[in-house]
Amino acid sequence: MFEFEIHATSGAARAGSWSLPHGVVETPCFMPVGTQGTVRALSPKDLEAVGATLVLANTYHLHLRPGEDTVARLGGLHRFMGWRGPLLTDSGGFQVFSLAGLRRVTEEGVEFHSHIDGSARFLTPERVVEIQWALGPDVAMALDHVVAGEASREQAADALARTARWLERASARFAELVPDAPARQVLVPIIQGGIYPDLRRTALDGILSSGDWRGIAVGGLSVGEPKAATHAVLDDLVPVLPAKLPRYLMGVGFPEDVVAAISRGMDLGDCVAPTRMGRNGTAFTDDGPVNMRNARYREDDAPLDRSCDCETCTGFPRGYLRHLFAVEELLGLRLLSLHNVRYLIRLAARARAAILDRTFEGWSRAWLARYTSRERA
Repeated sequence: MFEFEIHATSGAARAGSWSLPHGVVETPCFMPVGTQGTVRALSPKDLEAVGATLVLANTYHLHLRPGEDTVARLGGLHRFMGWRGPLLTDSGGFQVFSLAGLRRVTEEGVEFHSHIDGSARFLTPERVVEIQWALGPDVAMALDHVVAGEASREQAADALARTARWLERASARFAELVPDAPARQVLVPIIQGGIYPDLRRTALDGILSSGDWRGIAVGGLSVGEPKAATHAVLDDLVPVLPAKLPRYLMGVGFPEDVVAAISRGMDLGDCVAPTRMGRNGTAFTDDGPVNMRNARYREDDAPLDRSCDCETCTGFPRGYLRHLFAVEELLGLRLLSLHNVRYLIRLAARARAAILDRTFEGWSRAWLARYTSRERA
């Protein structure tokens, strides 16, 4: 259990498979985000239909509502949300970071006020492990200290060091829980260090010397820094990442960013972008994003994306989708969310096929040229 196997490489890009308690995840893989135990507007059957294999849920939100004890009493997170496949829970570090004035980071943990009712809460590395153990996902993330993309070197170094100390505590608490069910869950550490490559390498060295891990994540990117800085960090870090570990780039999920991450050796990614953009009327296509609120689609009887096999593209014309948004019908939100999630899952699968064929470099160049060549509608 938890073994990762690489089947092929093409440059830095990898095609692999990760064995988890609730199924095998083929990589590269895009994870739909089910923050509060649901991917917005989509049911578990929808997720199965679009080919999702690994779904993300969030520790912070589920801890606040309905509470991990409630989830545990109702059979664990898989049964609670009706999802039979693998699950990953984020530690909540990013959500706490986004609270800004509502939180205070100390050496012991993070003190914050609930965005729901203002109640005072305190999360420690140990408590985050316990919450995730109660929730019962296949993959649990260690608590990390996230800083903004424009953070100074000193701030990034301080957060990195604290994340390392928190990891030691989280790992110790996890080791106390695991003997009761060793094949139930795996704990994954997160590399911090801001936009400073040498700090990222320092973080990696510390992680690798602190335990025998089954996966590794790169966090603290896509938090306000330029994309060029993100790419520079990955270009420097990936060559020294252990090949045997699945690599998770956290919070990255626009199409061009997914392809860029895969080309730099990342295996897993997640983002709320597909459902958020879908609810706002924007659809992902190989020709770039399409705004379905545009009046030009009022009498368009073509499918949203002729190459897509999702329910939206095989069942409804663009004119109808535009109508749904014009009259503010909820079905429009579901159909575009469904398509966007399917698009990113297909994109990762297409990248995997190109890696297996050793044609990824040419495929990715051609995809990007098409994606960025046409006028946005």
